[in-house]
Amino acid sequence: RALVVSLFFKAYLAISLKLSESGIMSSDALPPEERSGAEIFHTSVLKSAQLFERVCSDQPICDPIGRPKVHAAALKQATGEAIYTDDIPRMDGEVYLAFVLSTKPRAKITKLDASAALAVEGVHQFFCHKDLTEHENEVGPVFHDEHVFAAGEVHCYGQIVGAIAADTKALAQRAARLVQVEYEELGPVIVTIEQAIEHRSYFPDYPRFVTKGNVEEALSQADHAFEGTCRMGGQEHFYLETHAALAVPRDSDELELFCSTQHPSEVQKLVAHVTALPAHRVVCRAKRLGGGFGGKESRGISVALPVALAAYRMGRPVRCMLDRDEDMLITGTRHPFLFKYKVGFTTEGLITACDIECYNNAGWSMDLSFSVLERAMFHFENCYRIPNVRVGGWVCKTNLPSNTAFRGFGGPQGMYAGEHIIRDVARIVGRDVVEVMRLNFYKTGDYTHYHQQLEHFPIERCLEDCLKHSRYTEKRLEIAQFNRENRWRKRGMAVVPTKYGIAFGVMHLNQAGSLINIYGDGSVLLSHGGVEIGQGLNTKMIQCAARALGIPPELIHISETATDKVPNTSPTAASVGSDLNGMAVLDACEKLNKRLAPIKEAMPGGTWKEWINKAYFDRVSLSATGFYAMPGIGYHPETNPNARTYNYYTNGVGVSVVEIDCLTGDHQVLSTDIVMDIGSSLNPAVDIGQIEGAF
Repeated sequence: RALVVSLFFKAYLAISLKLSESGIMSSDALPPEERSGAEIFHTSVLKSAQLFERVCSDQPICDPIGRPKVHAAALKQATGEAIYTDDIPRMDGEVYLAFVLSTKPRAKITKLDASAALAVEGVHQFFCHKDLTEHENEVGPVFHDEHVFAAGEVHCYGQIVGAIAADTKALAQRAARLVQVEYEELGPVIVTIEQAIEHRSYFPDYPRFVTKGNVEEALSQADHAFEGTCRMGGQEHFYLETHAALAVPRDSDELELFCSTQHPSEVQKLVAHVTALPAHRVVCRAKRLGGGFGGKESRGISVALPVALAAYRMGRPVRCMLDRDEDMLITGTRHPFLFKYKVGFTTEGLITACDIECYNNAGWSMDLSFSVLERAMFHFENCYRIPNVRVGGWVCKTNLPSNTAFRGFGGPQGMYAGEHIIRDVARIVGRDVVEVMRLNFYKTGDYTHYHQQLEHFPIERCLEDCLKHSRYTEKRLEIAQFNRENRWRKRGMAVVPTKYGIAFGVMHLNQAGSLINIYGDGSVLLSHGGVEIGQGLNTKMIQCAARALGIPPELIHISETATDKVPNTSPTAASVGSDLNGMAVLDACEKLNKRLAPIKEAMPGGTWKEWINKAYFDRVSLSATGFYAMPGIGYHPETNPNARTYNYYTNGVGVSVVEIDCLTGDHQVLSTDIVMDIGSSLNPAVDIGQIEGAF
């Protein structure tokens, strides 16, 4: 109703302006500050500039490190020639798999009847939990608390109950709708974090606490104490390519999978579990993904496992690519969070204590929610030093599709709470928020509440650079004047610093492998454990190998990520893909350089091709594996107190100016300046693309 009245008033203002311009009404009938209410937003012409460290030009031309190289597959992707999972041509005897999904958030299945669907010509088979043993049906990325097919009960709307294999996609989907499912509804249905708190619906072993100093004492002695809450909703990944998988039986007991996943080894492991095959008979391949953002780290199994099972049982190729509505229904989102905090601070705005409770909405199964919560608990203070901290975390169990990894992995949600706290403090003590930020910033040498020392903390320099580039002080004055002169249009400016810890929260994932094969013509085939999701990882790995071997990048090719080239890979996630895999590539290159050294010494004027040719005829191995394990991490207060939680941190500051239309809620971002400290960039073009894409 308010919006309708506002739109009516907007029309009144627009018509009044027209009438006064044409002389029908007097020109002063509308006061100047009211006039902007008649306008609507128009997309302005975009202007942008990117500044980065330039590599000195006296370096040899075959050293591409630090240069803004074009993404290796950019042209193919732009022209549509790049092959994604579902672009693989249809095979002989291939069938399509479509899912039967739950239509209740919490219920007991009383009837499951596929006879009407199976009677349709071209429909081959129906799969459900009866096709698997109880053990085989239980799956999950860490805890096996999920099911390939719902067994007896459904826990959320959109849970997979069964699957239909048919000749075509349209036929399979139509037949899936013919499967009769009857339910007996169960209660209570829990959807929100508040409902979970009310019903005490938490996963076992929660809450967990991290403490530093004496919070009660510091709060009682503080000049001011303030209690507040803030919340952050979920977010849909919306990768351009939805979940897809194609499974091909290569023999009676071998399976090959082409899968849109950030974690091929996880898919391999769980397919082996579901089909009761050993892992060496299952190969999972991922050439490239059409985006992932964390949504394909663990949730790819929803599609890959039923497809693999159907292919194995039917002995023919099986394919499935979800429609957008199915993808959004079946897979989870970013974790919604609720924070309740009590903060103590001085009259100047220096924070002395914080007691905070973090609740995340995990959905119906654990997935990676425990790890997301831990990262949120470790990032809640953002860039601010708080000497006395108690942070508690609860993983809430609800009747929603299981929420999962999503760019930042709990970090953004935690930092969001920290930014709320700093603004509450600034408001109460009546100081500018940037001054209060500066007062509370960590300094180099400080310790976090999880006992990690900040060896190098450049946040103040990031802030100064960003304020200078964005003309922060002048813009604030311009915004204040604009807001005085316009009643229905308002502008605002936000400054947000960040600190993000680089490493997997789970110790054993911080490892990577690689395989390099050099062929007789001097060309190099490189394989590593990371997946090309569009983020430019393959481009960076080619750059690393080119520098290490001292050859032009054009001689190096990466075909795909496959579990038969590099085994036991970690997911491509947590912003460590190039760190881990780059070091593994370096390790393999060093082994090859050692073998080639005597030949290079004997033929100092030779070319790369001549050296390789000589090595081949001298029976020198031209294939090497590489491996890397991140050192010095894996902090645990009892068992490993001297280690670090994160390998290092990236920092940045963003300043944005936004204008809102107070009548309609319409808004437009007018300008943004971002300064990121990411160390020495391997490829500034790719890294700037990542930063802009994330923004």
